[in-house]
Amino acid sequence: MVTRQLPKPAELLELMTFKKPELNAKKRRLDAALTIEDLQRIARRRTPKAAFDYTEGAAEGELSLARARQAFQDIEFHPSILRDVSTVDTSCEIWGGSSALPFGIAPTGFTRLMQTEGEVAGAGAAGAAGIPFTLSTLGTTSIEGVKAANPAGRNWFQLYVMRDREISYELVRRAAANGFDTLFFTVDTPVAGARLRDKRNGFSIPPQLTLGTIVNAIPRPWWWYDFLTTPKLEFASLSSTGGTVGELLDAAMDPSISFADLDVIRGMWPGKIVVKGVQNVEDSRTLVDLGVDGIVLSNHGGRQLDRAPIPFHLLPQVVDAVGDRTEIAIDTGIMNGADIVAAYALGAKFTLIGRAYLYGLMAGGRAGVDRTIQILRDQIVRTMKLLEVPTLADLTPAHVTQLQRLVPVAGHSQATPSPSLSRS
Repeated sequence: MVTRQLPKPAELLELMTFKKPELNAKKRRLDAALTIEDLQRIARRRTPKAAFDYTEGAAEGELSLARARQAFQDIEFHPSILRDVSTVDTSCEIWGGSSALPFGIAPTGFTRLMQTEGEVAGAGAAGAAGIPFTLSTLGTTSIEGVKAANPAGRNWFQLYVMRDREISYELVRRAAANGFDTLFFTVDTPVAGARLRDKRNGFSIPPQLTLGTIVNAIPRPWWWYDFLTTPKLEFASLSSTGGTVGELLDAAMDPSISFADLDVIRGMWPGKIVVKGVQNVEDSRTLVDLGVDGIVLSNHGGRQLDRAPIPFHLLPQVVDAVGDRTEIAIDTGIMNGADIVAAYALGAKFTLIGRAYLYGLMAGGRAGVDRTIQILRDQIVRTMKLLEVPTLADLTPAHVTQLQRLVPVAGHSQATPSPSLSRS
C-alpha cells in the first residue's frame, strides 16, 4: 500500500522553484530557439514573405538544396569509448590563420534586405566568436564598414569578376588595403540561376512595393520600420561605380570569366586566394596544380544550377585527389553542428554557413547571429564529446559513414551502385 500524507509546504517549495520571467521579448524568443530550424521558424514569422523567400529559396525545383541538407542527415556516426573528453578543442587553422570554431560566415548578397543590421551584425558576431566573416561583392555594407565592425578579427572577401574588370580590380585593392586576408574567387555564376520563388512573389532587386508585399508586411511593422528609417539598400562596395542596383547585379554575372582572370587576380592579391564554387574532382586537380591556396566545394547554396553535385558527397573524392596538397572547405546545406563535425571528419578543413546565419539575423539582428553561433558551437562540442574526440584533428573518416539515397546508374559512372540507404 502507498502511504499518503498531506503536502508539506517546505517540501513543495523545494520542488516548485519558479523561473524568473524574461521581460526582454527578443532575448526570450532567442533563448527559446534550440536549433537552427527554430531560428528559421522565428525568421519566417518576422520577415515579409518576399524577403524571407529570397533567403530561403534556391534555383528552379530547389533539388540541389534539399539534397544537400538530406545528405547531412543521411550519415551514421561511429563513436569511440573511454577517451577523456572533459574538455574539447574546437579551434583550427585555415588559410594562414586561426578560427575558434571549424566554421565561418559565408558571403551573402543583399544582406540588409533580411534585417537592417546586415553585415555589421554578422561581422561583429564573427569577431566576438573568433571566427572569420566573408563579405560578398554584392554585400550591403562596404568593405570599410565591415572592417570597422570587425577591426581585430579575420575578414574575407568574396569576388565576382564583373564585366567591367576595373570595378573588380578596385574591390581587390580596397579589400587588401583594409586587411582582408583571404579572397574567394567565385567561379559558379556565369549567369544567374532561376530563382522561381522570387519571380512568383513578384520580387525584384531593388525591392519594389506591390499590393501583395504591403498586405504581407502588415503583421510585420518592425521590418518595415527598419526598412524605411535606415539608409537605402544598395551594393555598398559598388555604390560609387554608377548604375542601378539591377544593372550592377547583371554586371556581376559574366559568362566570359576564365583562368586568365584568375591569373590576373592572383597577381594583384597579397593574401590567400581560394576558389569558391568547385564542383568536380578534375577542376580541383587543375586548380591545385595552378597553386591556389584552397578550394570551396559549393553549389552556391543550390541557387545556381539545380541538380548540381552535393558538396558533402563530393568531399571524400576531392580529399582523396588533392587533400594532401591544399585546404578544402565546403558549404551548402549545413544546419547543425553535427554536419560540421561530419564534414571535418571526412577531410574538410573548414565549413561556411549562409542561410543558418541569415535565419539568426532575421530572428533577432546581431543577437540572433550570436545565437546561431552559440547553437552550432554547443552542437559541435556535444557531438565531439559523444564521439569521444578531444580535438578536431582526432576526427577521421572512420567516425562517419555516408548513407546513400542517390547512386549513379550502372554504366554512367565508375562508382559501384548500391541499394537505397546502403552503407558506402
